[in-house]
Amino acid sequence: MGLTASVLAIDAGNSKTDVAVVAADGRVVGTARGGGFRPPAVGVETAVDAVADAVRRAFAEAGVSSVAHVSACLANADLPVEEEQLAAALHARAWGASVEVRNDTFAILRAGIAEPRGVAVVCGAGINCVGMRPDGRTARFPAIGRISGDWGGGWGLAEEALWHAARAEDGRGGPTALARTLPAHFGLGSMYALIEALHLEHIGNARRHELTPVLFATAVDGDPVARAIVDRLADEVVAMAAVALTRLDLLDEETPVLLGGSILAARHPQLDGRIHELLADRAPKAVPQIVTTSPVLGAALLGLDHVRAPDEVHARVRAFYEGARAANEV
Repeated sequence: MGLTASVLAIDAGNSKTDVAVVAADGRVVGTARGGGFRPPAVGVETAVDAVADAVRRAFAEAGVSSVAHVSACLANADLPVEEEQLAAALHARAWGASVEVRNDTFAILRAGIAEPRGVAVVCGAGINCVGMRPDGRTARFPAIGRISGDWGGGWGLAEEALWHAARAEDGRGGPTALARTLPAHFGLGSMYALIEALHLEHIGNARRHELTPVLFATAVDGDPVARAIVDRLADEVVAMAAVALTRLDLLDEETPVLLGGSILAARHPQLDGRIHELLADRAPKAVPQIVTTSPVLGAALLGLDHVRAPDEVHARVRAFYEGARAANEV
């Protein structure tokens, strides 16, 4: 199989983990899916244990016990020190002779570009942005919440919507239909009832993410406050992309800007239109596009970049995943 050039690709997000074993000729010979990767909640070793189960199943399918290189794109690898800690934990599992850990946003970026050159903004539960050039230069943000200057993502949007709705109902803020639509989603008649239910955990904290689609629906109906929140998210997406392009000296070159994650991939017309409008003003040569290919493809391509695999090997892996996507869309 030519294991000296084969790759174990890992894309581990907060909600699920995908792994793939790639042979030297670009064949994907083993795949598996596991649960979410949450080191801050469960600890590094327990989080890696969850990945290990998926790796074991992929190795069994491939008929191997190790590979030459492990390319892991992991959620919660937000700082270089965290990448180093996680790389050490993966190396200890002896899955491959070498290990490279990156933030999982790099997987989405690499999945959407033909060469390692471009910028990606991901907006799902949170928001993040990375960029890269073929010479190895990267641009990134800590992306660990408000303390690192972040605003947006599904959780942030839900919190903002709740804030405006609460103030609209009690008189501290201006009127907004969110004061009606948010509690109605849970069958409640007022924001006071929703606040109480959330505080007392009659409605679980994890269900707050359900309010993000309600926010977008309220914006579609024309509510000015909801529309302003959606516009602000577009502003944040473009601000991150423009800064990353500037840091990489790509602002004046035609460069792909990949948009991924559940919120951006949903193609909400107001959000999508505003992002394109702002990018045209701040980064006229940026080429925005939505990424829907499985991010584990990006992890695999980064691994193949590392082992300097030829172009035809990259193409074979991409064809495998893009063919699978096309089949799912039929």
